[in-house]
Amino acid sequence: MDVRYFLSRRLVFIRQFYKMSSAPFIECKRLIEAEEEPFVPPYSEDPEPAYLEEWLEAEESLQVLGRTCISMLAAVFHLYFKTWERQIGIPVDASLNGDFKNGWFNGYKAYFSRHFRVRFEDGPFRLGVLEEIVLVRNRAQHPESITMDSAHFSASDLEKLPHPFFIDENSESLFSEIEEGERAW
Repeated sequence: MDVRYFLSRRLVFIRQFYKMSSAPFIECKRLIEAEEEPFVPPYSEDPEPAYLEEWLEAEESLQVLGRTCISMLAAVFHLYFKTWERQIGIPVDASLNGDFKNGWFNGYKAYFSRHFRVRFEDGPFRLGVLEEIVLVRNRAQHPESITMDSAHFSASDLEKLPHPFFIDENSESLFSEIEEGERAW
């Protein structure tokens, strides 16, 4: 089986899914910000911006969609490594339990290093992005509060990820000013 082909197909689908699904939310925000129909603000002395609720709903929808796609990405990469393991025919054994206890990604890094002398750190890709995908997926799928529908990086997460891939420059500069606790993204 051409495992890489199926990985590529899934990645193309996720990219296309995000692009098509995000378009109406991006357009809604653009129309509100540009004050175009149907979001031309009526006269008001209220200091709250017109259509704030609609803008926030579109933004929250984009965030949920993004976290959904991250979760799909993490699942695809996990399946990719599991498929290689099955195809190679050398199952993960108990000697790797300690590595897998720190997450499937760390487990497969140890698996490929031990059995094939393949070090992910030496690959032609940004390993940190793959590690961040797993972290973001875990944070999104295991929220810590019912009162907020956003995911957060903890201070210890940000020690591991000094420049997270999944936040923009504005958010990153805001995060650098926050001293402790968790930081939303």
